[in-house]
Amino acid sequence: MQKKHFGTSQVPLSPAVRAGDFVFVSGQVPVGADGKIVEGDVGAQTKQVLENISSVLAIADCSLSDVVKTTVWLKHAEEFAGFNAAYAPYFPKEPPARSTAESRLMIDILVEIEAIAYKPL
Repeated sequence: MQKKHFGTSQVPLSPAVRAGDFVFVSGQVPVGADGKIVEGDVGAQTKQVLENISSVLAIADCSLSDVVKTTVWLKHAEEFAGFNAAYAPYFPKEPPARSTAESRLMIDILVEIEAIAYKPL
């Protein structure tokens, strides 16, 4: 199986790795183009995270419609409804499988999401 790494990072990880027909996107956080954490509620941060995932997928010639699985970490479980309202429009048809957990995150954010996409070579 051939592996290809996409993007660069200031930490020891690849933003995305293609392994065969799958693209694995590292956990994305709500950081805007200016490198700063997006202010606002879990909905605003979720939208930024999904835009970041979309950008990483594009580097690997994929899109959100190719995503088959996401894993989500929320800082507060009680923000699930707000997260879900922001998440749903990004996957209007056949949403991916998803796991969601409450977790203490590595930086002061409300949400982190990783994704797996499937797009045959």
